[in-house]
Amino acid sequence: MLFSCRLLETLKATRMASQYYSMKNRAVVLLLILVLLYLQSFSAFAFEFQVGGAQGWVVPPANDTKIYNDWASENRFQPGDTIRFRYKKDSVMEVREADYKKCNSTHPIFFSNTGNTVFRFNHSGLFYFISGVSGHCDKGQRVIIKVMASEESSSSPGGKSSGSPAAAALSLGVSKLVFVQFALCYAASVLF
Repeated sequence: MLFSCRLLETLKATRMASQYYSMKNRAVVLLLILVLLYLQSFSAFAFEFQVGGAQGWVVPPANDTKIYNDWASENRFQPGDTIRFRYKKDSVMEVREADYKKCNSTHPIFFSNTGNTVFRFNHSGLFYFISGVSGHCDKGQRVIIKVMASEESSSSPGGKSSGSPAAAALSLGVSKLVFVQFALCYAASVLF
């Protein structure tokens, strides 16, 4: 009889312990899932665009001088995104609007002639790029890129998605990111 009472007590203790550890394991799994979702949301905010597509940064054909601005208007850029200029025996410059309109390359904000230039957008607004080689800008080798704030790009009516991971992250929304942060804090406080 004493043996069966002790066995019963041991079983009850084991059952309570397994329920406790089962709940703790569920909380750990939930915490890991939330951390992964949280980290993934940050990694999805940036996208790289290839200026000019496969053709790259070249002087456009005479009958297609708006090729780069047409390309830019078909995409949605946001802070954190990068653009890559690939070219041979050329350069790329970021300039002010007035210099863009006049194809003036004497006072660039940014200059590169590496043949493989990556430029990161660190804020929203308009960015003006021209070729630094004399005459190329006048022939259409220039582009205006509008970088939109997150709210602007996710709510633009009829706006065309760039197909970037950033578009998926924008659908997550700020309120959901705040919820994920709250859930992470709560799960951490329960576990620790």
